[in-house]
Amino acid sequence: MKSRQVLTVAEMGRADAAAIAAGTSGLALMERAGTAVADAVCSRFARQAALVLCGPGNNGGDGYVAARVLKGRGWPVAVRSFGEPATQDAQAASARWAAVAEGATKPLNGHLEPGVWIDALFGAGLSRALDGPAAAAALRMAEAPERVVAVDVPSGVPGDTGRPIGPAACAALTVTFHAKKPAHLLEAGRDRCGEVVVADIGLGATQSQTHENGPELWLPRFPWPTAASHKHARGRLVVVSGEVWSTGAARLAARAALRIGAGLVTILSPPEALAVNAGHLEAVMLKGFETDLELEQAARAVDAAIIGPAAGVGEPTLLNVLALARTGAALILDADAITVFRDDPEELFSLLDRDDVLTPHVGEFERLFPGLLAASPERITAARTAAERAGAVVLLKGSDTVIAAPDGRCAVNANGSPWLATAGSGDVLAGFIGGLVAQGMESFEAACAGAWIHAEAAELHGPGLISEDLPGLAPSVLRRLFDER
Repeated sequence: MKSRQVLTVAEMGRADAAAIAAGTSGLALMERAGTAVADAVCSRFARQAALVLCGPGNNGGDGYVAARVLKGRGWPVAVRSFGEPATQDAQAASARWAAVAEGATKPLNGHLEPGVWIDALFGAGLSRALDGPAAAAALRMAEAPERVVAVDVPSGVPGDTGRPIGPAACAALTVTFHAKKPAHLLEAGRDRCGEVVVADIGLGATQSQTHENGPELWLPRFPWPTAASHKHARGRLVVVSGEVWSTGAARLAARAALRIGAGLVTILSPPEALAVNAGHLEAVMLKGFETDLELEQAARAVDAAIIGPAAGVGEPTLLNVLALARTGAALILDADAITVFRDDPEELFSLLDRDDVLTPHVGEFERLFPGLLAASPERITAARTAAERAGAVVLLKGSDTVIAAPDGRCAVNANGSPWLATAGSGDVLAGFIGGLVAQGMESFEAACAGAWIHAEAAELHGPGLISEDLPGLAPSVLRRLFDER
């Protein structure tokens, strides 16, 4: 399976430096990068005029190589430069282009002629806002991204954050090298990058604790049943129901957990909600409880417990979380079970261990970790800091969901679906995660797998999706994963 490592700008710089120290010249790496860009252009566009916009750094050097390779393949190519090449490798690449170019390279003036536009102005290391002709060119590319192929990242998008710091280009295709950068996965960078191709330019193995979420990350350890499996061996899970008028969320989570493979799923319900729950349940079991002590007793022998979906923000939910924490079961805390600790997050953190999972959306995250998201350069840092502080897995929901573990591992979900913007979808996600944890899957990997399967199921359905559809869509995704394992 392919690597899904995500490297920061600094980590990528170290990978380049290590390759150069091992004997590969910087110019050789630049030749490979520029050729990869040319290959991507040729594979996706009919031969036509190509305008290559080159900045002064090594990103521009990649552009000069791409221009020369395309010209050698019969493409009509023009180059517009923004400043003279400022690095030795970029100067060499520019000279090689000049040796085959019919006319001198012209300065960038913000006007872009028709054709394919190759954006090699500024790469992932950009630290200041674009200005002058570069800003004008970026804004023009943002108006017509279908023409644009970006080298590394669209100009104006910093590689570590994905947050434009001024005018920024948009691309239909981005060609990056060795590994994706955070900007390729985090909003708003992800929307500006279009399709992202990762080109192998011959760098050595690198180590990173950040990955793009996908089956390569967790499928080898997915808890498939064997011929000897039985329902008790496949995990016992409980879901705590809300009051009589707030029971649907728990049922969504319970059904999702059952669909993802948990062997025994029970809804633990307040007495007044037993009848309404009983009227909607089949394979999911049901048991009543009146006090937190009764809840603790009912959950004592389970592998995992979900609490929070429509649980209510009040003392009963707080006491119920405390009771479940005493059982030793792995906890999946969502929604109200997070909010109820807003006045004393440290009380919650003192209960948690590394097997527990918190699944906040941005508002709930702010209640537990006030100011952390705003103070962090991006969501990866925020989620990783939160997981370390809580001592548990944190899944920060969003179109670019980030999952972080207390040991520093982090994954960014890139298959988020707009169809998940519907009431109850988070309850289903909690159920998927809880069902996998109950089967013995390590909690960080269970959260990654649950988030990915959740989004894939939504894409299978598409328009008109409601949360009740999601558990029933999971088997199609699971069948595909089972066949690919």
